Amino acid sequence: MSLFGNVSAINLTGNCLLSITSSRDVLSFRHGDTMGYRLQSPPSFITKTNKNVSPLKVVCVDYPRPDLDNTSNFLEAAYLSSTFRASPRPPKPLKVVIAGAGLAGLSTAKYLADAGHKPILLEARDVLGGKVAAWKDDDGDWYETGLHIFFGAYPNIQNLFGELGINDRLQWKEHSMIFAMPNKPGEFSRFDFPDVLPAPLNGIWAILRNNEMLTWPEKVKFAIGLLPAMLGGQAYVEAQDGLSVQDWMRQRGIPDRVTTEVFIAMSKALNFINPDELSMQCILIALNRFLQEKHGSKMAFLDGSPPERLCMPIVEHIESLGGQVRLNSRIQKIELNKDGTVRNFLLYDGNIIEGDAYVFATPVDILKLLLPEDWKAIPYFKKLDKLVGVPVINVHIWFDRKLKNTYDHLLFSRSPLLSVYADMSVTCKEYYDPNRSMLELVFAPAEEWISRSDSDIIDATMSELSRLFPDEIAADQSKAKILKYHVVKTPRSVYKTVPDCEPCRPLQRSPLEGFYLAGDYTKQKYLASMEGAVLSGKFCAQAIVKDYELLAARREVVAEASLV
Repeated sequence: MSLFGNVSAINLTGNCLLSITSSRDVLSFRHGDTMGYRLQSPPSFITKTNKNVSPLKVVCVDYPRPDLDNTSNFLEAAYLSSTFRASPRPPKPLKVVIAGAGLAGLSTAKYLADAGHKPILLEARDVLGGKVAAWKDDDGDWYETGLHIFFGAYPNIQNLFGELGINDRLQWKEHSMIFAMPNKPGEFSRFDFPDVLPAPLNGIWAILRNNEMLTWPEKVKFAIGLLPAMLGGQAYVEAQDGLSVQDWMRQRGIPDRVTTEVFIAMSKALNFINPDELSMQCILIALNRFLQEKHGSKMAFLDGSPPERLCMPIVEHIESLGGQVRLNSRIQKIELNKDGTVRNFLLYDGNIIEGDAYVFATPVDILKLLLPEDWKAIPYFKKLDKLVGVPVINVHIWFDRKLKNTYDHLLFSRSPLLSVYADMSVTCKEYYDPNRSMLELVFAPAEEWISRSDSDIIDATMSELSRLFPDEIAADQSKAKILKYHVVKTPRSVYKTVPDCEPCRPLQRSPLEGFYLAGDYTKQKYLASMEGAVLSGKFCAQAIVKDYELLAARREVVAEASLV
């Protein structure tokens, strides 16, 4: 493990470190909507110490923020952000009602507020963030919907952090991708991207230097297979949507072992499914970003829970500009006018929310559940039938000791049941603990496990961990003991990026006047990701700003009709 960039704790007396005052029994917590984060002031970071232990000196050292600000994608994203701030102030701001306070809804509201309009953001639950939501348990420990990584190749996310003045909340890690070695339990193989080389040479060097996962003949065949993608650009990438990763590899004569060694892990990390299901377009988009941008594959962890450290600053920005964010505001029905346009959103609590424009920024599955019958035959909405959320399970396990066989980084497990994982007690400042590890793991594919009990999932996870940590973890807990765990199940997460989905992804502006969509499933180039969600929100806000004259005129007609 590299010494630079790790989180370390130093006992000033040289004695053994302790961070909890008493042992805990093994506890099982089931996830639930009632255990949510509420709008409140974030707690200060506190290091817990035992009165018999000397004070700790906690040193959190991260890698510097990479030079992203001069890349073409970052500048393009920055320009799009600037258009909202520079747009003429509307004489009568639009009241825009937005359903869903995930990143897509928050982004839509933020950029509408920047343009001088008044968003009303409605969230069904008592927690912000949607697919980046997190909850705090009775011990004050956070558990999350997913293990979220912020890449250098996320220009709109990176701009958003800068616009909010929170760049320092990203903990950048060394520029590496680290894979477990199933045939060598407890060992890892690394792809290290040298900082001295530009893209794509740094990525090519990382691949060529790794001789543990792929042989030279396999590398050569893979490189030849990738040539059309490198030469054909975005048009070629989009044309591969009809092929699965497995089929694309075989058509180009790339050995199946390349898929097994590398792309099972990548497919599960990108979309929680295996290469025989995932569209090759998804892989090519990721490779395109990672190989063409020097810091594209460089990763950062958020320094705490997403609701507090990312979502709340967005909420505060929206409210500072006159917008509103309302939790516990679940929509029961989209009520229509006689012409088929939206009249209002009816909430379960009986409140009726009216606006000049309406946005659905929920996952596609929720939109389909609430879609009015009169809309279902419209081709724009009919195409959504093919877009279905993929199930995923996020597992958190607190152990009674500090695990040694880990890194201050995201790790690709290459396990049949697990995707990626991280020791959050090392990678994240707020979750830091010098004496015990908390592993956060993505359990995927989860289709066959989503209905299983939490204990079944934990048993299966521990069996897989015994292979990743053979000297420290045993399936029967005869080695490291579980103090507690949380299992968070999301039956429908990001949309399943299977072949031939691309034509079904809708534009943000619907054919119905005054109704818009936002979400990573809508049309934008980053597919199902946090970056895609934020960019979709910007595109949605852009469409509404462009439609201002039309929407303002419609508002006047509605007002006059109400007086008759």
